[in-house]
Amino acid sequence: MPVWRIALGGNNRQSQPVETIALTYLQGHARFNGRIRQQFSRNKSVPLASHHQLGIQMKLQNKVAIVTGAATGIGQAIAIRFAREGASVVIDYVGNSSAADQTMNEIKSFGGKSIALAADVSKPDQVQNLIDSTVKAFGRLDIVVNNAGIETKHAFVDFPFDEMQKILAVNLIGPFLVSQAAARQMIKQGDGGRLINISSVHEDLPMPTNAPYCASKGGLRMLARTIAVELAKDKITVNNIGPGAVYTPIDADIQANPELEKALMAEIPLSRWGKPEEIAGLATYLASDEAGYVTGSTYFIDGGMMRQSGSL
Repeated sequence: MPVWRIALGGNNRQSQPVETIALTYLQGHARFNGRIRQQFSRNKSVPLASHHQLGIQMKLQNKVAIVTGAATGIGQAIAIRFAREGASVVIDYVGNSSAADQTMNEIKSFGGKSIALAADVSKPDQVQNLIDSTVKAFGRLDIVVNNAGIETKHAFVDFPFDEMQKILAVNLIGPFLVSQAAARQMIKQGDGGRLINISSVHEDLPMPTNAPYCASKGGLRMLARTIAVELAKDKITVNNIGPGAVYTPIDADIQANPELEKALMAEIPLSRWGKPEEIAGLATYLASDEAGYVTGSTYFIDGGMMRQSGSL
């Protein structure tokens, strides 16, 4: 195996031995990776060292993961982080086939492995096809992240029946169906697995005008706790992540309204939006071997909102 040497930026550019690079890498994965790639985009003559060549053990090496609703926002960040950590990732999306292109292109840019599959998680036949297609493509299934979710807001007494049904179908029935089909596959494989639900602080906190969404997340809380007990004998762990205010493009209207954003920040002790990448970091931990003794709980990542907020 050749000794890889990597040129770093600066006025006095010099090659660094791979041992030095590996240490720097461990100290700052994301910063290091971006710096290296920026440099190599200018200098195509020097080969780019991969994770394997640097001797770095990634947290999800050789794992296969499905992330539902992975075309944008939190799901996209999780899919990209999982791929960076060595997982083969299935990007579930709904709608136009180009919806997942951005996620796939980002993963492809650093040599990660992914495929995109269309599946409406509220439809049992489409869910089963998602599981079967994943196993056909990658040979197994180790991790599922139930991230797909929707919400609309109306006063409770005016909430349209069809909208209420759709929210519950995607946010609660969807995770039920995906987890059920995934658990069957994991049990067949015989070596455990990870089921992770992207819930919300609103599995506990009320939110007026958002009754179906809050009900769906409250249901997801008890779904996770119940099946965690049932599936423990099969070495399948089940956990929820409860994000607070996490900025994604869908929140542009709030950020564009200073008064509304100020009111939101007043409910958050850390006084800032969360980042999708921060949710992805927690999901990576829960998906990894390090979380093998963690099951049946919700992990809130909310800047302290749960300890201070009223009703949002």
